[in-house]
Amino acid sequence: MNDREKLTRIREYVFQIFHDDITGHDYYHMNRVAQTAVQIAMDEEADLFICEAAALFHDVGDAKLFGHPEENVKAMNSFLKSIGLTAEQMETINQIITDVSFSKGVQVPASLEGRIVQDSDRMDAIGAIGIARTFAYGGAKQQMIHHHTEKNTSIQHFYDKLLKLYDLLHTTKAKEMAISRHRFMERYLEQFFKEW
Repeated sequence: MNDREKLTRIREYVFQIFHDDITGHDYYHMNRVAQTAVQIAMDEEADLFICEAAALFHDVGDAKLFGHPEENVKAMNSFLKSIGLTAEQMETINQIITDVSFSKGVQVPASLEGRIVQDSDRMDAIGAIGIARTFAYGGAKQQMIHHHTEKNTSIQHFYDKLLKLYDLLHTTKAKEMAISRHRFMERYLEQFFKEW
């Protein structure tokens, strides 16, 4: 099985896990992150297969999405072995999906591929799509849109996370791609508060 065939199988596997997600972490999020990762990887001369595969799997071990994320990771590894990934490739993918999360703190992945996947995931959290995903997640978790004293709201999430992401990007290509998304969020918030 060549890399393209492996990636087709990976996409099918990931689709089965995330196709019905309503929190903004659906298959289409995984696919966008993967496409962005490939785009950045080409510019950075990184391992395209690892970037795309890890990007597709990056939320498999996310505790906010799954009750037992370690079981998902174990099943993922069995699947990766079954389609012929090497132990080294599997180890790299596992490290990337461990490092990618914003909620685990500001950490810089050790590998270039990890930094690319983290950048790609962060880019999908900003701009027009990022705004839509913020409110989808907030609604799914029964958060208010905005409140003058309540801190656990969708609008507060912009200040807690989204507006910080541009400065945390690692690659030059990601920063080039993300600046317009960051500015769009700033304009959106200006308009939001005018209307509020």
